[in-house]
Amino acid sequence: MHFENSEHGGGVQGSVRTVGIFAKPNAPLADRLVPELLQWLSERGVAYRLDVEAARYAGVDGLDRDAVPEGCDLAVILGGDGTLLSAARAVGRRAIPLLAVNLGGLGFLTTITVDDFFVELDRALRGERRISRRKMIRVSLVRSGRVQAEYQALNDVVIAKSTIARIVDLEAWINDGFVSKYKADGLIISTPTGSTAYSLAAGGPIIYPTVNAFCLTPICPHTLTNRPLIIPAELGVRVVNRALHDESYLTVDGQVGSPLEAGDSVECVVADFDVLLIRPPHKTFFEVLRQKLKWGER
Repeated sequence: MHFENSEHGGGVQGSVRTVGIFAKPNAPLADRLVPELLQWLSERGVAYRLDVEAARYAGVDGLDRDAVPEGCDLAVILGGDGTLLSAARAVGRRAIPLLAVNLGGLGFLTTITVDDFFVELDRALRGERRISRRKMIRVSLVRSGRVQAEYQALNDVVIAKSTIARIVDLEAWINDGFVSKYKADGLIISTPTGSTAYSLAAGGPIIYPTVNAFCLTPICPHTLTNRPLIIPAELGVRVVNRALHDESYLTVDGQVGSPLEAGDSVECVVADFDVLLIRPPHKTFFEVLRQKLKWGER
């Protein structure tokens, strides 16, 4: 089967024998969709691996989310962008295409509708897939010269004030060159994929998905001339926390993270693998923007 990268060429060969299934909790549509999906796959001789949430809808035992991708050739995500972000981190560098179905909400990434789901899944199994390759951020939390934690982000890395702090002090370095000190509610380092998420809400620009860049977007900066900054992703970003202990917090994709101590460094570099998103045929990135952001409507 051929995975066509619709946005800048290239492909992957393979066949679908096993599908990993990730689901959003408490999603009413999933009550019907998961059992229907399992029957559909079984009729075609395709095996499946379920995360705990998907298994709950089917009344069976499931796997920890990080274990689901093992041995899979395709991943199906039933939910919203948050479920997709979690699944993308679980899949990691395995080069498994992700077919994400929007079960409600805004969904910039989950653009396949429930009505189109089985049509698109059938296309995916037949190799008629339009793939968008997305870069991730590899994140290291460094304390006293030692790596304390490592993460991967598809959307963004956020260093923000905790509930007890009124403002945080941060220093940004790019390619070992000093950029600026930020006094702000926080700082967002986003991928192009994440440019339509928190960064956009904080006043950042929309970046075309295949642009190889990071965007640094300050959150409510004390100095109004601190504006969003786009840099080549290969340069990397290091942010040094100058706030006191427990006054700032690191959050990755809005889902995982750690409290920061004074002097901690958050180092962000582009990951050495791509996330493969299956996109609907004949729907461009700009069509998604028009639909989700209501551009051109009166």
